[in-house]
Amino acid sequence: MERRNQTKVTEFIFQGFSDSAELQIFYFVVFLMIYIIALTGNLLIFTVIRSESQLHTPMYFFVSNLSVLDTFYISITVPRMLADFLSQTKKISFSACVVQLSFFLSMAATESALLATMAYDRYVAICNPFMYPIVMNRTVCILLATASWLVGVIYSVIHTSKTFRLNFCGSNIINHYFCDIPPLLKLSCSDTTINVILVFVVGGLLMLGCFVLILISYVNIIRAILKISSAKGRSKTFSTCVSHLTTVGLFYITGSCVYMRPASTHSLDQEKIGALLYSVIAPMLNPYIYSLRNKELKGAIMNVIRKKNHFSETLEASGFNIQVP
Repeated sequence: MERRNQTKVTEFIFQGFSDSAELQIFYFVVFLMIYIIALTGNLLIFTVIRSESQLHTPMYFFVSNLSVLDTFYISITVPRMLADFLSQTKKISFSACVVQLSFFLSMAATESALLATMAYDRYVAICNPFMYPIVMNRTVCILLATASWLVGVIYSVIHTSKTFRLNFCGSNIINHYFCDIPPLLKLSCSDTTINVILVFVVGGLLMLGCFVLILISYVNIIRAILKISSAKGRSKTFSTCVSHLTTVGLFYITGSCVYMRPASTHSLDQEKIGALLYSVIAPMLNPYIYSLRNKELKGAIMNVIRKKNHFSETLEASGFNIQVP
């Protein structure tokens, strides 16, 4: 029977990674660098794609969406984490926890749907190249991107509303660095059976559904590539998919390890590491995965840098050189 005299939780405290003051400073520096690298990479990719007309294609439209998504994604957790590294209490209010979880789940689900959409884009481009401009026209691309973001919102509303209908009346210490479903369920003094089932069913349908779409796309892509007579042609065609496959692997493997395991095998310390991989490391690496293996994108980045240098030289030659005291 539930005890009536238990105090309802109004705030949570993050346990984080370590209580050591020296390690807190070390973690602060490391995650600050990761955040700067992630923001720089994602904003650069987005800016280059928007400014270079040769990149105004469906593939790069979705890559720019991924860059925006990853910028939001990493910004949901890391700035708060950085503040906590310099704080003694690491407290977060109940309402702020609700907001953080809702945005985090929305970004995670949107990324899953967006990666499936990008796989479909590659399928059409490689398997039906003559129909590609018609099938993946601007309207279709916008609708697919909007649908991906909408899936994220619906997924977030379902899980956030269900999670915070639970009673939290015992410990308020979250063994994590942000508000996530598994550690919150551990703290609840209500029956969480329905929530656990919901994570498996709704989360499983989303992740498995998107993964199956990706798998079907790449089965057909591989079939089409094998029909190409020259080895150089096969290699060039498949190279357009390598970056996307790398991103898919990083996101899905780590995400499924955290959310799709039975509750009895959950280790919150392991989940923290897994969550770091798909919510912090993946958004940091994605822009570099796409740019380092993509000659067209690398060329566009160099073009933007040359334009900037030329503009600066023009200003300097015109007498507009600004000296910083």
